[in-house]
Amino acid sequence: MTVAELVQRQWGDHRVGLRSHRAVLTHHEVAAGAAARAALLVDLLPRGAEPHLGVLLDNTPEFPLWLSAAALAGAAVAGINPTRRGAELARDIVHTDCRVLVTQRAYLPLLDGLPLPGVRVLVTDTDAYRTLLAPFEGAKPGESVARPVRPDSRLLLYFTSGSTGAPKAAICSQGRLAAAGASLVAHFGIRPEDVHYVCMPMFHGNAVIADWAPALAAGAGVALRDRFSASRFLPDVREFGATYFTYVGRAVQYLLATPSRPDDREHRLRLGFGTEAGAVDAARFEERFGVRLVEGYGSSEGGAAIRRTPDTPTGAIGRAAPGDDLAVVDPATGEECARAVLAPSGRLLNASAAIGELVNRGRNPFEGYWRNPEAEAARLRGGWYWTGDLFYRDADGFLYFAGRDDDRLRVDSENLAAAVIERILSRWDRAAGVAVYAIPDPAAGDQVMTAIALRESAAFDPAAFEDFLAAQPDLGTKMPPRFVRLVPELPLTATNKIHRAALRGESFLCEDPVWWRPSPGAPYERLTLQGLSALRDQYAAHGRPWPPSATVGGSAATPRT
Repeated sequence: MTVAELVQRQWGDHRVGLRSHRAVLTHHEVAAGAAARAALLVDLLPRGAEPHLGVLLDNTPEFPLWLSAAALAGAAVAGINPTRRGAELARDIVHTDCRVLVTQRAYLPLLDGLPLPGVRVLVTDTDAYRTLLAPFEGAKPGESVARPVRPDSRLLLYFTSGSTGAPKAAICSQGRLAAAGASLVAHFGIRPEDVHYVCMPMFHGNAVIADWAPALAAGAGVALRDRFSASRFLPDVREFGATYFTYVGRAVQYLLATPSRPDDREHRLRLGFGTEAGAVDAARFEERFGVRLVEGYGSSEGGAAIRRTPDTPTGAIGRAAPGDDLAVVDPATGEECARAVLAPSGRLLNASAAIGELVNRGRNPFEGYWRNPEAEAARLRGGWYWTGDLFYRDADGFLYFAGRDDDRLRVDSENLAAAVIERILSRWDRAAGVAVYAIPDPAAGDQVMTAIALRESAAFDPAAFEDFLAAQPDLGTKMPPRFVRLVPELPLTATNKIHRAALRGESFLCEDPVWWRPSPGAPYERLTLQGLSALRDQYAAHGRPWPPSATVGGSAATPRT
């Protein structure tokens, strides 16, 4: 099936299909609006040009309408990240061959002066846009096509998030997106009367693939929040009657950090589906809100997927999806890693041997990157799909997420994974959010550093933190953080994932308060100018470069005293 067929199926359905705080549309009106925009798109595209359009929008109704329009027209949508700036933003638009860019007035300043040759800009919240669209408002689905619509027709050119290098535009076809939506409908029992709350940004694959697509496949309603807001989450859920939502990264932690209320369970919400919430916060979320969170794994590229089953143990993601031959391998040798040895507490006892990169050695639906053969070759080395994510697998075949490939730490010759340490530190009842990352050790390898955002009215008590660490049965001897940075809030990417590159770059050379252990096992103390001088001497004594992040914002950074 194609996404275009799913959009056409909405024709004649007069139930509420799309809601925001400013608009309410029936399914039929969504299909009609998509048909009008498809006709406009076909009219605007130059002859012979790639039928690609960029969408630089918040989660307004125009975003899903243009996704549906592109499906009907046989075109492809490039989701443009509004946090990109200048040459990087222009590169994303030009690289994906967008001939039309759909945006809103709030983002016009981002486009000022950018070299965008041959790109027609449509500004949705203007009279000019409504005038341009008016002649096409009688169109019907399927009447206007730029290219024939087939299951293998490109529909999404979604940039994969990354901390370094130019982002890659992953291709997703109509058939793959429709199949992904149908799979989630079957897995979660999604019904036509459900309402999917889309609060994650739609320029990212999570919101489209895991939230919008299953709603479209089931004939369920969609409710939009322009941008994620922790304080507006429950009011929105109640107002829209939402039953399902997706999350990425630290969204769950920010929801848990809001003040609890007696009516926290008064809503229709029954399920949240996403990644990186962690078992501790998932349990807290269900206890407080009465909503089950299901952790899943599936790359936007489609190269590997993990399915959760009822017998999945705490902390695990699940097993390989049917048809996937997933393995955890050592990227240096290509050999499969040893199975994880877990203590009764859940502590991983053989991290160095068990943690490796997740690969799919069998058939996978990865459809490539737009005009980036080098990235495709790196992703498909040796005929396998390399995810770039760290995992370990227990004796029963259950897979546990251990972080991104660049989230690996090597402390005293022992390999550690940031995600494993984060899951433990997030149990601390004073922490609203935790990030773990590596900084260079003065002699060799890495040291563990953590950034902690404290809960409202909580204070950092070093003795209480040390007592907490000592009470964690699965905290290995190399895992306790040498440095603790206290942040007002964790820096996030536009997709609510921790911006570890920024944290690593600043290390302990930041303006936030930093606590450290001058030697292993010593009590935590404030990092002062005297301590910073001692660290500099240690780096010099071992011939190790002082961290290149010694300048922040163009000037030497020193700890706040």
